[in-house]
Amino acid sequence: MTAQERPEPSGKVALVTGASRGIGYGIAEALVARGDRVVITGRGEEALKEAVERLGVDRAVGVPGKAHDEAHQAAAVDAAMDAFGRVDFLVNNAGTNPVFGPIADLDLGVARKVFETNVISALGFAQRTWHAWQKENGGAIVNIASIAGVSASPFIGAYGMSKAAMVNLTLQLAHEFAPVVRVNAIAPAVVKTKFAQALYEGREAEAAAAYPMGRLGVPEDIGGAAAFLTSEQSAWITGQTLVVDGGIFLNAGVG
Repeated sequence: MTAQERPEPSGKVALVTGASRGIGYGIAEALVARGDRVVITGRGEEALKEAVERLGVDRAVGVPGKAHDEAHQAAAVDAAMDAFGRVDFLVNNAGTNPVFGPIADLDLGVARKVFETNVISALGFAQRTWHAWQKENGGAIVNIASIAGVSASPFIGAYGMSKAAMVNLTLQLAHEFAPVVRVNAIAPAVVKTKFAQALYEGREAEAAAAYPMGRLGVPEDIGGAAAFLTSEQSAWITGQTLVVDGGIFLNAGVG
């Protein structure tokens, strides 16, 4: 989308974590496409800079850093307030999955790292956006969970446990922040990103065949869902986890 094709600014501002590529970038792109301004975070400065340029330097600001770093969390929220004067929407997308294997042999230090990045950081960002803007002005939070958090997830158990915690965090925040801020989660199945590449690389057709929709997800699928959950069209929805899975759960039926 060129600068000439972008809609007029909506006046709304979103903070999207882990958004230099993949699902996070897809979400930021969807929000910019409807007129929002965005602050995006990511670990890689160069990738973040490129993402900002693609989104438009008039619509996006990048803040490099690690999601679990409290100083980085503060810097990202401060950047939103300094650049745009508000932070209406928070999308907690940053996550990690550094281990693959049975949980019987899971290194507990690695498990702690997964929870620190995937869950505790989301809580930290939510606390900061709440106190900086949302408590007095309202808004919405979207947590990116996973179908691994609502079902057994062999070989990615630590990730699945953390995403189950993210679903419960969504419930807790939705209850506490109501009626001012709505809080929902999205639970994607496999989306074609570098993050999920190990789950389908070299066997995409085989992996896609298991989905009733006949394909794996793409970041735009999640971007559309996040745009809906931060829109007025979802004004009476809170505390929910929206499964976006191409129908893969339908295969769990009998027969």
